[in-house]
Amino acid sequence: MMGEKFDVIVIGAGPGGYVAAIKAAKEGLRTAIVENRRVGGTCLNRGCIPAKAMIHASSLYREMQESECFGVKASEVCYDYGKILAYKQETTDKLCQGIEQLLKANGVTTLSGKGTLEKNKVVKVVGEDGENCYEAENVILAAGSKPLVLPIPGLDLPGVLTSDELFRLEEMPESLVIIGGGVISVEFASVYANLGCNVTIVEAMPRLIPNMDKEISQNLKMILKKRGVDIHTSAAVQRVEQEENQYTCVFIEKEKEVRISAQYVLCAVGRCPNTDGLFAEDAVPDMERGRVVVDEEFRTSIEGVYAIGDLVKGMQLAHLASAHGAYVAEKLAGKEPSIDVHTVPGCVYTDPEIASVGMTEDEAKERGIEVKTGKFIMSANGKSLITKEERGFIKVIVEADTDIIIGAQMMCARATDMIGEFVTAVVNRMTVHQLVKGMRAHPTYNEGVVEALEDTVGGAVHVMPKKKR
Repeated sequence: MMGEKFDVIVIGAGPGGYVAAIKAAKEGLRTAIVENRRVGGTCLNRGCIPAKAMIHASSLYREMQESECFGVKASEVCYDYGKILAYKQETTDKLCQGIEQLLKANGVTTLSGKGTLEKNKVVKVVGEDGENCYEAENVILAAGSKPLVLPIPGLDLPGVLTSDELFRLEEMPESLVIIGGGVISVEFASVYANLGCNVTIVEAMPRLIPNMDKEISQNLKMILKKRGVDIHTSAAVQRVEQEENQYTCVFIEKEKEVRISAQYVLCAVGRCPNTDGLFAEDAVPDMERGRVVVDEEFRTSIEGVYAIGDLVKGMQLAHLASAHGAYVAEKLAGKEPSIDVHTVPGCVYTDPEIASVGMTEDEAKERGIEVKTGKFIMSANGKSLITKEERGFIKVIVEADTDIIIGAQMMCARATDMIGEFVTAVVNRMTVHQLVKGMRAHPTYNEGVVEALEDTVGGAVHVMPKKKR
């Protein structure tokens, strides 16, 4: 049965899809969104938001145990894992309800069910009330991603979990081996180590979070080790075996076979596009390595069909998917897109937080760009001393001849909030002079930004002068 016709139908109501739908509706386009689970997608329901809630709760527990250094004595500090999960769920529920209300208030039609792209821009929706088909002038594919499971023997055992399944555990794990050393891995390692779980990370690459600046990786490894996390890098996982109530991860490290057992194994090696059932046989766009091929305006090989977020090549981040969604909606409305989709901040919610944007010093050198760097060690920052932060720094990369800011890496308290200043600078090709013109309040973590910037030109007040060669 053919239902209504829409200007835009969005398949998937995650951060890419719901933003695209609301933006399109605001521009006066008749819009529908298809979702077979709850709105909010992975990010709100099974990813960023619940993970950050768990990080907040577990960090609070660790801080309370260490509060004596501030003169505050807390005896018999304990946690209720069930209540931590309930708080996580409450946070998610509030945000999902907010999105539902926004979709409704903006006149977006929500179609509940599994959406499939058919030929001629028809979208079939199979839900509880049967099967319906809808026509669209334009279709935006925003089906997101799912956890990637590598073809390693034993990963189908019941104690080997993805991030989705780990969230559903009702009891706190006593021990956990995490395969993978990327962002998802180190965030989960932080949560469970804070709560007293024995955590081991096994990463194939030579360092943790390999896409980030080397110094950040080194610092993070030291901090996690200090908190009891066992870390194995350059380690190739061979298989997972079940031994009674335990699961053993077998890997090769320095040419030797190593076996580490735990109550559970978390597979956190990344995510892959969620294209299951997304296309009818005669409506498959050009694909490459499981991802939908798009041009610079997110157009697929099928006219009037767009793909955004984790379905396409690039970083798999909620805020990038939202930017893609806004970009496509504005284009469909005949407007010039308001957002730069190429300058993407990367954030890791460990403690201390990690954030970066633009180029690292090594990337600039690889591209043959002459750069100057500025660095500020946050142990000289008043706010950091007050809160007893660990091993923090802010690093800035600028073009040598123009002083234009082309990158920044930071590892310190509130880094994920402060990176926005550098995103603005990189996108608008601002110079060190322009960014230091604004006065920063004291005492704040943000003062470190000015010190790092001024260090690029040798003018930082709280940085020891560089020795002349």
